[in-house]
Amino acid sequence: MADAGLPTGWEVRHSNSKNLPYFFNAASKESRWEPPEGTDVDKLKAYMAQHTRKPEGKIRAAHLLVKHKDSRRPSSWKEQDITRTKDEATEILKGHEQRIRSGEVSLGDLAQSESDCSSARKNGDLGFFGRSEMQKEFEEVAFDLEPGQVSGVVDTASGVHLIQR
Repeated sequence: MADAGLPTGWEVRHSNSKNLPYFFNAASKESRWEPPEGTDVDKLKAYMAQHTRKPEGKIRAAHLLVKHKDSRRPSSWKEQDITRTKDEATEILKGHEQRIRSGEVSLGDLAQSESDCSSARKNGDLGFFGRSEMQKEFEEVAFDLEPGQVSGVVDTASGVHLIQR
């Protein structure tokens, strides 16, 4: 079996009811949705990219969203009334982009605390989607990315995003 980057005794399994991968330890019978402590995240991402079932014509992406006062819904799980300008939101996102590109933090880890989207609780993961399922600007960039690649700032009616395929 290919190296998934998991600690000894752990394996990746697939939940048919939720159609998502999960992690299982045969010795302890423990199962969990999040990777166990000690996982090599880069190896796991590579393994998942090769071994995860992908619906035909769809891609999987994660994002970090920063909303502004002119977003179509200027509130989020973090902030009831978002008052920052689009320029301020873009500057915040560029700071996040710098931290991600430097290797200081992953997009998923940063999305948990900094994204204005409810997908933050899933590391920004939006799951699989096809063409015409997302806003046009978002979709065009997401489909142009290579797996693992992070976009620059993407502007949509929802706010400004960083996207990782």
